[in-house]
Amino acid sequence: MRDGAGGAPDERATDSALEPALAAGGEPPVVSAVSPPGRATTGSEVRGLRPQVATVHVVGLWKRLAAALIDLGIIIPVALILTWIASAVAGVHLPPSRTRGLDFWLDLLLNSDPALVMACALFTAVGLVYLLVFQIATGRTVGMRLLGMRIIDVFGDPPSNARCAVRTLGYLAGAATLLLGFLWIGIDSEKRGLHDWLAGTYVIRE
Repeated sequence: MRDGAGGAPDERATDSALEPALAAGGEPPVVSAVSPPGRATTGSEVRGLRPQVATVHVVGLWKRLAAALIDLGIIIPVALILTWIASAVAGVHLPPSRTRGLDFWLDLLLNSDPALVMACALFTAVGLVYLLVFQIATGRTVGMRLLGMRIIDVFGDPPSNARCAVRTLGYLAGAATLLLGFLWIGIDSEKRGLHDWLAGTYVIRE
């Protein structure tokens, strides 16, 4: 762009936004981010350079569900062991019953049975700690790693600690909506669940 007097080109350069944009059309969901060069450049150096475009593919519901099942395979045994230890120490046990069908568990839930409440609290705590630690440390859970996925923020970078914390709490919000917050991934145009929208994250193919 030239100035009003027809002088030299304006050498001022602005930072390009890195906000991902979803590709249009019937192609698989793709998030594209424009990344700046690896070093700082002056206005004269920017002239004639083309921006580097990084393209990533967002992961859909079924593959993310498979990763979640792998993670549950880790969380549940740990939670059961901790629950058994805690119940033995506190002397809290489930009431005796010949049959433990659906009615039995509904009665315990409605009566806020101490053993069931403790088990639910420990399961939730183990799950949240697992998610938070792995997201902060590696940007993905074990299930995501095995299936070739990772988490990025809206700028294409690994999520910050704050985003990981919000994303972890977002799992509680997704569960509180009777899992609709997770099922939303299957119909959302950007393949993001409630926890992704709250934290500003995507799950992409590695």
